[in-house]
Amino acid sequence: MNTHLRTLLTRYPDLESCLRDVNEAFEIWRDSFASGHKTLICGNGGSAADSEHIVGELMKGFISRRPVGEDFLLKAEALYGDHGRYLANHLQGALPAISLSSQLGLISAFGNDVSFDMVYAQQVYGYGKPGDVLVAISTSGNSPNVLHAVQVAKLRGLGVIGFTGKHGGEMAKLCDVSIQVPDDETYRIQERHLAIYHTLCIMLEEEFFAHEGSCGN
Repeated sequence: MNTHLRTLLTRYPDLESCLRDVNEAFEIWRDSFASGHKTLICGNGGSAADSEHIVGELMKGFISRRPVGEDFLLKAEALYGDHGRYLANHLQGALPAISLSSQLGLISAFGNDVSFDMVYAQQVYGYGKPGDVLVAISTSGNSPNVLHAVQVAKLRGLGVIGFTGKHGGEMAKLCDVSIQVPDDETYRIQERHLAIYHTLCIMLEEEFFAHEGSCGN
């Protein structure tokens, strides 16, 4: 078993029932990034905040430093001299991810002009490409705007990873993998979601970036 998964189970033994789905989610996510694709993430309320949190762990150093490659450094120096070195030394390797919950202007415009239950679906339709991943977060599994986003993601050829609670709701039937934490209290579901996605983000970071020392948030 992966060391980080073992740590997760030590802290939350009840998540053993989710272990196979967490592993499958990692494989889907890893394969998408390895093929040069991006991740879209959505949720409501606390799950919207989780969407932004996940983006923060993917788009910059999380546990490890992620220096840019030597080729980029040399190109930056050749084009901009000392300032190019500054740019290269202050950038970090990224796994491309977008929080659909953060697009306030688009969400308010589309919700006002068309329908609020389609604000995430519209973004999936606009941003999503075959091979991308949608991470859909709903503690009930029945949030209409998240369900519509999942449905459009399937139509557009995206892989779909769901984070939900014990019962899974309608979302569990639609996702490629549904991580259903064994609780039905919203705040407890969210606590476990955070522990799981932190673990997945660490595993992804180790997969794609060499360790160059710690990097705290």
